Amino acid sequence: MRNGYFQNALAVGGAEDDPWAANAVYFEYTRAANPIAKGVISQIPAQRFGAELYSSGPSRVVPLDVSRHLRVSSPATSPALCANFVRICSGDRLRTDVNASSQLFYVLSGRGETNVDGSMMPWEEGDFLTLPAGCGHEHMAYDDSILYWVHDEPLLRYLGAEASARRFEPTRYARQDTQRALAEVAADPEAASRSRVSVLLANKAFDQTLTITHVLWAMYGILPKDSLQPPHRHQSVALDLILDCRPGCYTMLGDLDESGERLVNTERIDWEPGAAFITPPGRWHSHHNESGADAHLIPIQDAGLHTYLRTLDIRFMSKEQAAKALEISYDISPANSLASVSAR
Repeated sequence: MRNGYFQNALAVGGAEDDPWAANAVYFEYTRAANPIAKGVISQIPAQRFGAELYSSGPSRVVPLDVSRHLRVSSPATSPALCANFVRICSGDRLRTDVNASSQLFYVLSGRGETNVDGSMMPWEEGDFLTLPAGCGHEHMAYDDSILYWVHDEPLLRYLGAEASARRFEPTRYARQDTQRALAEVAADPEAASRSRVSVLLANKAFDQTLTITHVLWAMYGILPKDSLQPPHRHQSVALDLILDCRPGCYTMLGDLDESGERLVNTERIDWEPGAAFITPPGRWHSHHNESGADAHLIPIQDAGLHTYLRTLDIRFMSKEQAAKALEISYDISPANSLASVSAR
């Protein structure tokens, strides 16, 4: 057996004289009901991937690969998704064909176009593109270009499925539109009292999940200067891309202690422009901006799928709860944006 934990199975089943039962295994309930707590299934690391991975060199795809941690044989950044940096040098063409139901591209820099089933979709810095299953495509760069590419091929591989049916049409979210939408949200007088200043990208095809594809969820957001976004958690893995920031921006990850009031096992992930990192599912995390300048980020998750399954379980701490958990002092007067913080 591949997994040594099977030695804890009950000594029944798999009779030698019954080939149909050869793979049958039986566990006492408490030994197999929670493989995560037992450490049988691998944990997802809070790993960071820097801009140096794609800053120079030839045209290529750079997977943000933690397949060794996940114990899978092909590139993956989470159990369901694979994030990649795509470098396309000026004048080059590059195909990014995978067995996926959803593909999302964000143009970090450059400009070009993508041949989608014979039609040309133009793109430039700041654009989002989404492509469905069965969509033949080839990218061509007019200038040296960097794309951030997320797809759900690891999910299809796990299911042993081939993506064939198109659940949505190829869609471009133009930079000027997303920036206009974010500016409108940020200018709202209610913005200061909200847990996020951000825009969720959606597609008309998904009127239940309100997400960018049926599997993927994407947010375009701002972390205002000298602010903190209170801790929250969700069961989807977040693949966070940092667009711009100054030193002093970071994410703090942690778990609640037995009292449910303090964060323990904390990890700090410092932000870097053009870098990406993994936020594991179920872990509380808060975003901090102590830089004196606004910062922008794009989290991408498989929250479309989780929302449809009713398993996302997203939770937010109140500012008072966050003050206890992070052991900080909040100034929560209405005049402040989100939360101004000072260490105790």
